Amino acid sequence: MGEAVTTLDGWYTYHDFRTLNWQAWRAAQPSARHEALAQLLAFAENNQRAQRDRQGAYGQYAIAGHKADLLFLHMRPTLAALNQVKSEFQKTQFADFTLPSYSYISCVELSSYLAKPGVSVDLDPYLQSRLKPMLPEMQSICFYPMNKRRTGTDNWYMLSVEERRELMKSHGLIGRKYGDVVTQIITGSQGLDDWEWGVTLFAEDPLQFKKLVYEMRFDEVSARFAEFGAFYVGTRLSKLQWNRYLQV
Repeated sequence: MGEAVTTLDGWYTYHDFRTLNWQAWRAAQPSARHEALAQLLAFAENNQRAQRDRQGAYGQYAIAGHKADLLFLHMRPTLAALNQVKSEFQKTQFADFTLPSYSYISCVELSSYLAKPGVSVDLDPYLQSRLKPMLPEMQSICFYPMNKRRTGTDNWYMLSVEERRELMKSHGLIGRKYGDVVTQIITGSQGLDDWEWGVTLFAEDPLQFKKLVYEMRFDEVSARFAEFGAFYVGTRLSKLQWNRYLQV
C-alpha cells in the first residue's frame, strides 16, 4: 500500500466561471447596464483591497471559446470567506446578467519537503508567499483540473514515496525550464471538488502554455499517470478593459 505524503496547505481557492447573457445585456436600458457595471467594479475594488491588505487574492479574466465568458478567481483564508465572496457577487445587479458555467473549489498546496527543518512554516517568508500567493499581473491565464491515474499497473497511489518523488523530479525540471515566462499555482482538491488538483498558469504570451503542457506530455508522470479535465484560457481584465468588453 502506498504512503500518503503530507502537504502544506494555504489559501482556499474559488475559480468562478461565468457565461454572460449577451442578449439580456444588450436589451437592458443603458442606466441598468451602467449601474450593473458600477456594482461590478465596486465588487472588484473590494476584492483588490483584500489583496492589497494580504487578506486574500483576486483576479478577473475574459475567457476564450464557448466554455465560459468570464473567470473570477478568489483566494481566501477560509472556506466561509469564499462563500461570503460568492454571496457578495450574487447580490450585484451584474450577476443577474450571468449564469455559472463551471466552478472549482480547492486549496493552495505545496509538498511538505519544502519546509526547512526546525523552521516554522508560519514564520518562513518564502513558504508564506507560496501558500498565500498574490496573483501575477500577467496578461494570460490557463486553468485545468487533473487527477493521478489509478488503473492497473499505472496506479500512482500504489507507488512508494521514493518512486513518486523520483518521478516528480524530472517533471519539475520541465516546469523550471519555463520559470521565467510561466507562473504556476497548484491547488489541491481531494475531498473538495470532483478532481484531485487544479493547475492555474499565468504568462504574458499564451503560446507558452501550449509549449509547456505539450513538453510535459512526454514526461512519464504525465504520460503514464495524468488525467486532465477541460482547459480554460483567457486574458486579464482591467477596469478600462471592462468598459471595452461590455461596451457601456
